[in-house]
Order: sequence, then structure tokens, then C-alpha cells
Amino acid sequence: MLWRKMPNATGWAEFLGKVRALPLEQLWRHNQAGDLPHTDQRIDAAAMRDLISANDGKRGFTYTHHDMAISANREIVRECNASGFTVNLSADNLGEADQLKALGVGPVVVVVAADTAERKLSTPAGNRVVVCPATYRDDINCKACGLCARQREVIVAFPAHGVAKAKAANH
Repeated sequence: MLWRKMPNATGWAEFLGKVRALPLEQLWRHNQAGDLPHTDQRIDAAAMRDLISANDGKRGFTYTHHDMAISANREIVRECNASGFTVNLSADNLGEADQLKALGVGPVVVVVAADTAERKLSTPAGNRVVVCPATYRDDINCKACGLCARQREVIVAFPAHGVAKAKAANH
């Protein structure tokens, strides 16, 4: 649904030029929809290295559901995170969040049930989880918070919403 509302896509080279042109320290999010560039489930390492370079001095971040069982995916995500472009590993439940966190390649986010009332949670393995403040505070948004753009130990939880709400409740 979101893709149909998007204007014509920008080519990769043009996109990288726009990232390079951002002011230093600019917080920006890659991929409002979709995932990292890839072929046959393997993240395109060359494209990501170009993005790392374009992001130099900026605070770019994104999320990925790519399979981290593939060693090449783990390696490029680790490289992105070490180079200043934050790639959050996306989990569908707290158990999967533990598995992704144990890989040590980057920060982790997780979807929790829409009716999650607690602001601080923990995973089955005892990892600390905080609910995204922008989901429950009117005075906070991504720009003001910036938590997902940081390398961090805490897992960030997003209460399910929209069409994924029912699916998340069953995880």
C-alpha cells in the first residue's frame, strides 16, 4: 500500500548524492519501506559500502529483516554499524530479539503486542528492552529521540499497529 503512494523512485547513484549533500550530523532514516539492497537474500555489500561512504559525518539509520544466518549478511551489517551507519536487526518477538542480540553485529529492535503497557521489559534471556518513547509520548518523535540511530545495548520495542497488529499478538 505504501509503495503505491510513493513518487517515482530515485536511482541508487542519485540517492547517494542526496545523502552526501545532507548537513554534517544530520539524522536521517533509510528505507521507510522495504529493506537493504540485496540479491538472492544476500545484502549487496558494494552498495552498502557506497552508502557507508555517503553517510560519512551523518547519522543515518535503518532496519533490516534480512537473514542473519547468512554470514555475508552478518559481516556487512557489522561493517555498517562499525562505520557509522546504524542497521537495526528487526525481530518479530522477544525470543528472536535474544537470538539477534547474541550475534553481536548490531542493535536490535522488536515488535511487541499493541497492548503492551510496560515501558521497560526484558527478553527471555534477560536483555533489557525499552518501548520506543515516540509511541507513547506526544512530545517525542524520531528526530528528538534518535535512539534507533545509536549503537546501544538496549533493545527497542515497537508496539504493533496497523495491519500487523493481529499478527504480532500471536507471536
